[in-house]
Amino acid sequence: MSRQALLPRTAPFGDTERASLDAVLGTATPIQRAWLAGFLAGLDAAGGQPASAPAAPPKAAEPLAIVYASESGNSEKLAGDVAKLARKSGFKPKVIDFADLELANLAKEKRIVAIAATWGEGEPPARAVRAYNELMGDGAPRLDGAEFSVLALGDTSYAEFCAIGKALDERFEALGAKRAFERADLDLDFDKPAAEWIKGALKALAPPAAAADNVVAVDFARGGHDEDAEPSRDPVVVEVVDHVNLNSSRSDKETIHLALAFEDGAPAYEPGDSLEIYPENDPQLVEDILKAAGLTGDEALRRALLAERDITTLSATTVERFVKATGHEEAKRLIESGEVRAWIEGRHLIDLIETYPAKLTAEHLNAVTRPLPPRAYSIASSRKEVGDEVHLVIAAVRYETHGRSRSGVASVHVADRIRNGAKLRVKLKPNRHFRLPADPATDIIMVGPGTGVAPFRAFVQERRAAEAPGRSWLFFGDRHFTHDFLYQLEWQDALEDRSLTQIDVAFSRDQPEKIYVQDRLFERRRELVEWLDAGAHLYVCGDAKNMAKDVRAAVVRSYADVKGLSDAEAEAAVAGLERAQRYQQDVY
Repeated sequence: MSRQALLPRTAPFGDTERASLDAVLGTATPIQRAWLAGFLAGLDAAGGQPASAPAAPPKAAEPLAIVYASESGNSEKLAGDVAKLARKSGFKPKVIDFADLELANLAKEKRIVAIAATWGEGEPPARAVRAYNELMGDGAPRLDGAEFSVLALGDTSYAEFCAIGKALDERFEALGAKRAFERADLDLDFDKPAAEWIKGALKALAPPAAAADNVVAVDFARGGHDEDAEPSRDPVVVEVVDHVNLNSSRSDKETIHLALAFEDGAPAYEPGDSLEIYPENDPQLVEDILKAAGLTGDEALRRALLAERDITTLSATTVERFVKATGHEEAKRLIESGEVRAWIEGRHLIDLIETYPAKLTAEHLNAVTRPLPPRAYSIASSRKEVGDEVHLVIAAVRYETHGRSRSGVASVHVADRIRNGAKLRVKLKPNRHFRLPADPATDIIMVGPGTGVAPFRAFVQERRAAEAPGRSWLFFGDRHFTHDFLYQLEWQDALEDRSLTQIDVAFSRDQPEKIYVQDRLFERRRELVEWLDAGAHLYVCGDAKNMAKDVRAAVVRSYADVKGLSDAEAEAAVAGLERAQRYQQDVY
């Protein structure tokens, strides 16, 4: 596609000169054009002559390594934000996924920014496990002479808040690197503090002369497009056009198939992406909190608690904020006793307010709570089949602890208070690390029990629409065949039209001994290894705490048994699949 000329034909240049200038200016970034404008203005002020002393050559951009460990994509996005600002600040950044990190190369870096999420109970994201373990191991190389800064992401509802970022911060220092900027530990509402931290870290990492030298090496070879630009993913309002419980009336589970219609066309999502839902809290829980706080007459606060504040999460940080806001002596003693983490287990904010009554204000509740975050769900549809819709599969979360009924904020909002015609606010969350193979002839193996089957419904729809010649194999599991076989008829249709080659199921409660998808995998281990040896890609979606680990262990055992490998050799074989991006996980 030809580029539109920037200079008009009336510009005081010949055709050749005008074309040359267009070629340069058309590929320049805004900062490069600003530099040229300043240079030309200075030249003009000097009477059109160069200064008597030769100007210093542009300073070479300083290399900056930005490494990230991400599960849901937040760390990856922030790494991109760092790179974008770093380029404008005179750095030459390179962004490195922990999954691709080689420690020997990291040891050569002199400036490092690390952005790390903590997953589950203090664990690194699945893609980061290999490099993280190597970095923490005895064989890790020294980082003498390097400077670093660490940004840690976490969730205060977990006991090991930001554990991985904290561990990296300590490890870099132990390996001889110098901390250039203090670590920040950020909760789910990280956008603003992360932006401030990025500015501070880049300023601290800049070489001493950079603050007084605004001359940046101009790299016109980067091209005219903004490499950091992303399609807009602002929240939009959608309409619910289908709301169906996929479980039978006799099931003890409730799984909602939700179809959402976009008025201006569905966003450009791909199979493997997620959609974030902005939910509302349970109105009854809001009333209970207002009553316990003595604030039932505050309508503005009621609206805020309903749609803007997180009123379920209870963490040690929440209790500390409560004590700071109220000065409650008994709650303070709970913290001082060291028993606060044990006490908050299974409890919510309402338990804190009822157990430690205090005179509260709207300002107190705002200070104690954090913004209500959206919840992400794997997209269960392909645009090639459903057009301007997005389908989700959401299991309603209901349980009881400490004598009180509890529920998942978003899942029960969808299950109980959303019906056809209702409106929801949503936002696309891409996941480039959970993608179908580029070659449609590549075989795929999909392991998705329960709602983990969602992206694989999208995979099958996409491959059907593309008439992909590659084989596909699904492992699905749930509790009961009769009541919990999600999308059973669709899978039967897919088998008939060959968009699904085969399916293996595991219904854990249909026999005395519990059988899970990992058991089926090992039962089919010979065929499993044959597919993988022939180039198949393996995908796992669902529970991270148990299922994903058990599935991986089953694949390792399969390699060991089928190929006669030692445990270490089988582990290396599966690690090789992960490094080649042929073993991908989307876990939660």
